[in-house]
Amino acid sequence: MCERIGEGAARGAVFVGRRPTGEVCTPEACAAEPERDWILSRILRLRGLEEGKNRGGPVDTFARHIYIHGTPDGEQMGVPRSHGCIRMRNDDVIELSAELEVGALVEITEE
Repeated sequence: MCERIGEGAARGAVFVGRRPTGEVCTPEACAAEPERDWILSRILRLRGLEEGKNRGGPVDTFARHIYIHGTPDGEQMGVPRSHGCIRMRNDDVIELSAELEVGALVEITEE
C-alpha cells in the first residue's frame, strides 16, 4: 500500500478524486444516486509490483487509481461493481487502515 487517505475522517465520509467532499453517505443519498460508485471512509491506495501484470502499461494499478475503500452499508459484497477497486464495509476498512503502515505489502488473491 503506497498511500493511506482519510485518517480521522468520519465513518461514511465521501471521497471524490481521493479528496473528502464534506459529505457523509446516508441511505437517502445512496437511494438518490444508486449508480454512483461510492468511495467512503478510507482509501488504501495500491501500487503494483509485477511488471506487465499490475505495474506499467494499461494495467498499472496506481495509474488506474485502484484502491481498497469503504462502500455503503447496504451494498452487496463479493460482486464486481467498482472500477476495479476492492470494496469493504466501512468499519472493516477503517480498522484495516489503522493497522497498516504505508509501504505494507498487500496481496490480493481470488478464492
